[in-house]
Amino acid sequence: MRGDGNLPPVAHRVAVLGSTGSIGTQTLEIIAERPDAFEVVALAAHSNVELLAAQAEQFRPGVVALIDGTRAAELKERLPAGVDLEVGSDALASLSSEGDVVVNGVVGFAGLGVTLGALRAGRRLALANKESLIAAGPVVAPLRDTPGAELIPVDSEHCALHQCLRAGSPERELAELVLTASGGPFRGHSPAQLATVGVEDALAHPTWSMGPKITVDSSTLMNKGLEVIEAHELFGVDYARIKVTVHPQSIVHSMATFRDGATIAQLSLPDMRLPIGYALAYPERLDSPFGALDLTTKMHLDFEPPDTQAFPCLQLAYHAGTAGGTAPAWLSAANEVHVDAFLDGVIRWQQIAELNTRALECWDGAPADSVEAVLAADSAAREVARRLVAA
Repeated sequence: MRGDGNLPPVAHRVAVLGSTGSIGTQTLEIIAERPDAFEVVALAAHSNVELLAAQAEQFRPGVVALIDGTRAAELKERLPAGVDLEVGSDALASLSSEGDVVVNGVVGFAGLGVTLGALRAGRRLALANKESLIAAGPVVAPLRDTPGAELIPVDSEHCALHQCLRAGSPERELAELVLTASGGPFRGHSPAQLATVGVEDALAHPTWSMGPKITVDSSTLMNKGLEVIEAHELFGVDYARIKVTVHPQSIVHSMATFRDGATIAQLSLPDMRLPIGYALAYPERLDSPFGALDLTTKMHLDFEPPDTQAFPCLQLAYHAGTAGGTAPAWLSAANEVHVDAFLDGVIRWQQIAELNTRALECWDGAPADSVEAVLAADSAAREVARRLVAA
């Protein structure tokens, strides 16, 4: 690519997996604005037939995948001529080698196959699915050395760190990474207040518009805890040098502090199109100023330590990360079950952290030395979590 901000005349071929979710739809919004630079070659969704069919009509990929096969016949009738259909859970992994860039916007552990498949195939992986890296970091790590493979994080915090670390030599010069957290909708709440919050309260994020699972995780600070584990896996920094600060404005997306005392930060308005566009165009940048700040106007940038007493999920994630092995996979899987139970009205908000703690206490200590070991840990943790919810 040229260094003038323009993308090359040959378009990047992009597979958008999880295309009907928040990350997927925003990815396609960017691509629609730059048809000269990007071509959609594959789309995949879980069950949203209506939106997937509309996306296929607009972008005309070579293939689409529907994970929930119960409506496959309906989707097939609505697809444009020349668009193939794949069905079932294996379809995600099969599409992960399509194109030059694979956007993994799949929610939860189901995205693991996409992460593994894209890296094995030597593709650029634009990773928004943090669970696959958290659960299977030791398995994913060697695949990043595959010729052509490239992992660019799409999480706003890790994308910010990726940009900050371009300014130095992390191995020699880095002192610590600082992840920022908005604090979610319950920042400053007392335990008594937290005891009565409901689903609608947890989904009312003050600065970001995200899917329900990640929004609930943000409200418990589990999302930030999982991001700590992800930062460790992405950048090879030990947990003692990964810090979290609460920054309610969500303007500073993360920071890197170097040995000489310099701190480099990435600032922008909350807009996921910025990290998505960064991953699509890397190592160049798009010329669309998503989230651009007007620094001539008055603004406040506040920072405060996280309240780990009210939000114990953050420290629980540190504990799982430092324990290593399949502990992160175990915690991530149990948390998915408990968040689903909260969204379904089966448990209270505070019980998410309580049950996550009890589930992690049941971890069997297994190493994460293979995909099979990670899958086994995920399955066992979900079973433990389901029993805890039922009890």
